[in-house]
Amino acid sequence: MFKKILIANRGEIAVRIIRACRELGVRSVAVYSTADKTCLHAQIADESVCIGPPATKDSYLNMNAVIQAALNTGAEAIHPGFGFLSENAEFAQLCEKSGIVFIGPSYKSIEMLGDKAAAKETMAAAGVPVIPGSKGAVRSIADAKEVAEKCGYPILVKASAGGGGRGIRRVDSPEDLETQIIAAQQEAKNFFGDDTVYIEKFLVDPHHVEIQIMADTQGNYIYLGERDCSMQRRNQKVLEESPSPIVSAKLRERMGKAAVTAAKECGYYNAGTIEFLVDANRDFYFMEMNTRIQVEHPVTEAVTGFDLVKAQIEVAAGMPLHITQDDVKITGHAIECRINAENPSLNFRPSPGTINALYVPGGPGIRIDGAVYQGYTITPYYDSMISKLIVHGADRNEAIRKMRWALSEFIVDGVDTNIDFQLEIIKRPEFISGNYDNGFLTRYMEEKKK
Repeated sequence: MFKKILIANRGEIAVRIIRACRELGVRSVAVYSTADKTCLHAQIADESVCIGPPATKDSYLNMNAVIQAALNTGAEAIHPGFGFLSENAEFAQLCEKSGIVFIGPSYKSIEMLGDKAAAKETMAAAGVPVIPGSKGAVRSIADAKEVAEKCGYPILVKASAGGGGRGIRRVDSPEDLETQIIAAQQEAKNFFGDDTVYIEKFLVDPHHVEIQIMADTQGNYIYLGERDCSMQRRNQKVLEESPSPIVSAKLRERMGKAAVTAAKECGYYNAGTIEFLVDANRDFYFMEMNTRIQVEHPVTEAVTGFDLVKAQIEVAAGMPLHITQDDVKITGHAIECRINAENPSLNFRPSPGTINALYVPGGPGIRIDGAVYQGYTITPYYDSMISKLIVHGADRNEAIRKMRWALSEFIVDGVDTNIDFQLEIIKRPEFISGNYDNGFLTRYMEEKKK
């Protein structure tokens, strides 16, 4: 096991990793920007290093600064969390060249799966169901028109290097195709430095269901059930639950085996998530693979009792998985609500500011993953997440009831939050019945405007 790990991230995920390190008896090193000097992760780590000014390109995305901080503090490994450098193949390779273990998959796997178009081709070759669309990137408007005609409208134009809902455009008719391709390319270039796009058939109102896998370097693979992430606004997840209300035991097994096949095809190890779209016929299609820990990983931990972050560290240290597929059991139901500093009534405008008072719910089956405290100032430089509220119940109905009262008890004074909005969603009959899909939240928001 490592003696010291540097966490190349901030906020709640950095705190989560620090706590995993403590349980493993590993010292932790936090990095922070000047804007994050008072952030919780910078205060509770065994050591903290300032790596630059607020702008992410000068701090959390500054690969050389992060590597140097690890070398200066004697950290043997780097955990990237999610976002920032977590899916950056160049950074993973730089860690390797610097004699530092990257806690994640190999840079070759990240490279292979980071290009969404290439990943789709790889999955198709492995026999994993994929959404109909272009074979790789589209190189011209003429090619795009040909693919779109074969798929049939509506279609999606998607950035090959995309993520977080960026670089995605829906196209409903041939007349809009060229305009939307250019818009997707520009956004992709701005956010990812790569304007490559591909096309896939737009499945009308499917469910977004993802399978969590874990693999060690000895060739052992497991899948840990699924998460339903269909409650989305502008391709950004708002709420997640496990297990999915639409997935049967038989479908779970089929999807899990497909996910493991996908991971094996790429020689993948460590934690990874294979995202699928599931249509009304319960047919599923590969969408993409995320080569990192996910924001919503706690719901999987709640229903399986498996600590994904500790397992990431153990696998990176060369240890084999301590359980097999037969040991994985899904118990009860878990729901996660992302609590953000934003104003839903003002088009979800971010709400930076100082938290004057804070009360978080507790009790059996209640988990808070956060990094804020009373007196903490949320800056305008980074995402607006305050914390994640996770509940675990004996079944879905109990989990819903538990989430309702937990949200009702959650108090954050000083900034606007989406707590009441999350409570609205939890109380909707569509959510209670499990009869919601990717398009539900968009339709609901449009209805509210009328």
